Amino acid sequence: MGKPRYTRIKEHIIRRIDTSRWKAGDRVPSENALATEFGVSRMTARRALQELGEEGLLVRTQGLGSFVADARPMSSMLTVRSIDEEITARGHQHRAEVLLLEAVPAERTNALLLGLGEGAEIFHSILLHWENTLPLQYEERFVNPRFGPEYLSQDFTVTTPSHYLSSISPLTEADQSIEAVTVDSEIGRALQIKRGEPCLKLNRRTWCQRGIVNISTLIYPGSRYRIGGHLNF
Repeated sequence: MGKPRYTRIKEHIIRRIDTSRWKAGDRVPSENALATEFGVSRMTARRALQELGEEGLLVRTQGLGSFVADARPMSSMLTVRSIDEEITARGHQHRAEVLLLEAVPAERTNALLLGLGEGAEIFHSILLHWENTLPLQYEERFVNPRFGPEYLSQDFTVTTPSHYLSSISPLTEADQSIEAVTVDSEIGRALQIKRGEPCLKLNRRTWCQRGIVNISTLIYPGSRYRIGGHLNF
């Protein structure tokens, strides 16, 4: 028995996406156009588009049509979620590489942001987070030792700074901002990106009930990541 007709339409669309003939944001042919091209009913074409929408390959907008979805993973600006949770939720493998873990005196800006005196000891870490075989996030973090006293003794290849800090000092609020940046050669090499490639930079400061816990800078290659959210009104 041959394949169902709607399956042939799905495979045709998937092939065009996989070969980059149709890219994220491109409009795909309408139900009527597909029905004519494949010699099927409009209902059959509609089923193919609906299933591709449910599978996340297409975005369907009433009155406008169906468009190729952006396949880059997306983080929410409305929640604070550890990178390992994001990656494993997609069914992918996360691993972390610790590039730096040390105690340093707080320079003026970091001291102000953490609510400490200039020169006070703080903890400094730099991690590189991987999704499967590609680096996805360069994380630099400054931590108030009061709220993570054993920070420097943690194995961040097993847990993440976010998990450790939230277990010791549960998060109550956060400030976040995002900007488009280019990065220096050291970060570029770590993220395996070309010179001048745009990145997303997320700046975050978090609080627990007793004070400011940490400030972090998270950098993502713009070609591999999105940040957004959904609002209800």
